Amino acid sequence: MEDLSASLLSMDPRELLAIPLLPLAAAIVAGLFGKLIGRTTAHVITIAAVGSSFVLSARVAGQLVTGEVSVFNESVYTWLVSDGIRMEVGFLVDQLSVLMMCVVTFVSLCVHVYTIGYMHDDPGYQRFFSYISLFTFAMLMLVMSNNFMQLFFGWEAVGVMSYLLIGFWYTKLSAIFANLKAFLVNRVGDFGFVLGIAAIVYYTGSLDYRDAFAVAPALAEVRYALTDSWSVSAISLICILLFIGAMGKSAQVPLHVWLPDSMEGPTPISALIHAATMVTAGIFMVARFSPLFEYSEVALSLVLVVGATTALFMGFLGVVNNDIKRVVAYSTLSQLGYMTVALGASAYGAAIFHLMTHAFFKALLFLAAGSVIIGMHHEQDMRKMGGLAKVMPITAATCWIGALSLIGTPFFSGFYSKDFIIEAVQESSRWGATYAYWCVLLGVFITAFYTFRMVFMTFHGSPRWEHGHNDHGHQDRGHGGRTSHESPWVVTLPLIFLAIPSLAIGYLTVQPLLFGGFFGEAIQMLPANDVLRKLATNFLDPTSFALEAVKHPPLWLASGGIAAAWFFYLKSPLMADRVASLFAPIRPLLDNKYYFDWFNEKGLATGSRGLGWVFWKAGDQALIDGAMVNGSAHLVGAVAGVVRKVQTGYLYSYAFWMMMGLTSLLAWFLFSV
Repeated sequence: MEDLSASLLSMDPRELLAIPLLPLAAAIVAGLFGKLIGRTTAHVITIAAVGSSFVLSARVAGQLVTGEVSVFNESVYTWLVSDGIRMEVGFLVDQLSVLMMCVVTFVSLCVHVYTIGYMHDDPGYQRFFSYISLFTFAMLMLVMSNNFMQLFFGWEAVGVMSYLLIGFWYTKLSAIFANLKAFLVNRVGDFGFVLGIAAIVYYTGSLDYRDAFAVAPALAEVRYALTDSWSVSAISLICILLFIGAMGKSAQVPLHVWLPDSMEGPTPISALIHAATMVTAGIFMVARFSPLFEYSEVALSLVLVVGATTALFMGFLGVVNNDIKRVVAYSTLSQLGYMTVALGASAYGAAIFHLMTHAFFKALLFLAAGSVIIGMHHEQDMRKMGGLAKVMPITAATCWIGALSLIGTPFFSGFYSKDFIIEAVQESSRWGATYAYWCVLLGVFITAFYTFRMVFMTFHGSPRWEHGHNDHGHQDRGHGGRTSHESPWVVTLPLIFLAIPSLAIGYLTVQPLLFGGFFGEAIQMLPANDVLRKLATNFLDPTSFALEAVKHPPLWLASGGIAAAWFFYLKSPLMADRVASLFAPIRPLLDNKYYFDWFNEKGLATGSRGLGWVFWKAGDQALIDGAMVNGSAHLVGAVAGVVRKVQTGYLYSYAFWMMMGLTSLLAWFLFSV
């Protein structure tokens, strides 16, 4: 390994350091000196830094793919050594991490450019650029790490930055509620995550990935005693704890509740957090730790079932929502479920492939939604839109590309990544695979229906916006007109750049990523679990696979979803109301988001506050303040009050007590002898 690393070191390891440090330096300059350098300089510096990181990432990726350099897995700085455990800053730059680096920096670059147009009237302009640049640094540190300490640093750093970005408009109560909710829910997942890391250190005595992966086969034979009579597999316990962290960060049921509410933040950060970066960190983490997960069937089955549940049931919520950003957010939840299903089926390559394609078309959809919001003077209710394709042709065309890719239209990027996930699950024999297969298959229809419901309600049909808009919130600064319009070029240009990979990246990369051994040793599978190898026998080329889609259910289910959306929302809207009335008994379940929020707020939050009240009254006031602090003071005062009565001031009284004391001492002495 050291010989292989040497070729990359000789190339100049400072390039690797520059990839995350450039956005960090730009964030510091824009954040601390924003008022001095001005708005233009702030966005120029941050865009140049992220653009440079993308160029460097693409350069390293090209060198790895062509074999010019080898995998780099070395420490660059030792922070401290405690009881033999080394805490270091180090990089693992292999095919998996370099793909993530390219995706993160490219999407971040598009979001940076887009922000110039979207946030141009906001007084926190420089602060926002500082935040998104710092977010990019944190994500790069996460995906480039070669040890658990640095991974945890990046993991928590993206959580902190998401808190700041979701609550960017800090005078808006709903934004503050949303960012606090995101922070707390992620802490639940992170508690499991840090326990998983602690368990790895307990068994390996190291924070390095290599040491953990090396002992994985041996850990599969170790049992951890939870009680005197109950023990569990150590590797299963570790993997389940790590996956709990992924459930929080990648918004899997039941830790998904923070993601829809995070739409309270500005649209650029919705695209950055929910497309290529924070929410995919959990997917990346499980794929990175495939050498561990492969030895735990229990953990993989859990991953499979949780992902399938998220994929289907979060899609239903997109059908009943009318906020354009929240529809895209529920789509993100559902697609994250698809990626998680692929992980559970041991199709790690398919999960990362879908992560990549999803990053492009979902960022495109979020930014297109933001462009619509700009054109509609920050109206987000789709019921007040319609007919916008005539006045916003670029936004409409790019949104169509993103939508077609999302639903898995043949030859579009999402088609290849999504269909191979469905086929991989169908091929899997793991417990829960049958349930997962039907969930992801039915999810195809639901995805197509709510996606084109959004497209038709927004861009087609009769305009429903001639009579003005319901402007609200901080986003309204600087907008007073009522005529919808196409967005400026700094908004539409990123849409075009994202539309290109949304259209073509799947066709160009499906062969090497899934069947060409692109990931090498970065992803490891046991031979019996390698479902993608089984699928490779039926794959000839991207064109043939797309043409054969007519033989498989997903294409017809997606077509049915589009047809249903067209009929109900363009052809016969009254029929949609009649059909909706048939589902009236279950509508409250969907409107209340399966009552997860109700349970969290009324059950967990209220119970926690009640428990805190009991500890406050019984523990703090009654026991600590009442009995221990004030009680001891009262006891001393009471004793002093009794003893004080002995001090009379009369000489005969003192002589009497002296004689009584002397008599008592003599008596004790005589009887003790």
